[in-house]
Amino acid sequence: MIASIEAEARATASYTGRSRFSPAVMSALAKVPRHLFVPHERQDEAYVNAPLSIGWGQTISEPYIVALMTDLLELDARSNVLEIGCGSGYQVAVLSLLARQVYSVEVVEELADAAREKLQRLGYPNVEVITGDGYHGCPEHAPFDGIIVTAAAPKVPPPLLDQLKPGGRMVIPVGLPFRDQELKLLTKGEDGIIDSRSVLPVAFVPFRHSE
Repeated sequence: MIASIEAEARATASYTGRSRFSPAVMSALAKVPRHLFVPHERQDEAYVNAPLSIGWGQTISEPYIVALMTDLLELDARSNVLEIGCGSGYQVAVLSLLARQVYSVEVVEELADAAREKLQRLGYPNVEVITGDGYHGCPEHAPFDGIIVTAAAPKVPPPLLDQLKPGGRMVIPVGLPFRDQELKLLTKGEDGIIDSRSVLPVAFVPFRHSE
């Protein structure tokens, strides 16, 4: 898996500007047992560099995308991080090895409950999984040094921008369901102004939001 991530990083460097990811990010991916975050019947595919269904219309992202999005956040051991779309809990487990605290919001109650139990059982103490609508973020624990969104929204939810700390970074796929999506990197300046750039064409499940 690690070799596949490194090869794809080199192949996509003209898009991302990153031919390799930080040693800390790669070490985190190597440490998290990905096969424990996929359905039992798909465990033989767990380390293939491809997304996998986890039920309820959701997926676990391919390892390369997990590595890229994590690397773009540029976290350190002091970081307070918000994830929108916990899914099976794999991405948040990776984040937990790089940050001080990670909050993850999941709209599908069954997935949130399963991820919460699994992360506690596997020993990720600096993670809190919250069942709810990720559009609203997690204001009670804001501001965040990094925000990562693992489903494609038609536009960036304003509450998430409000909850991003000055100097913070957000990674989010933006576009229509299953097409015309771009992975965006947003950075908030100390003056509160948002800078946005496209990183890579992607294909994510749609962002679920209750109006």
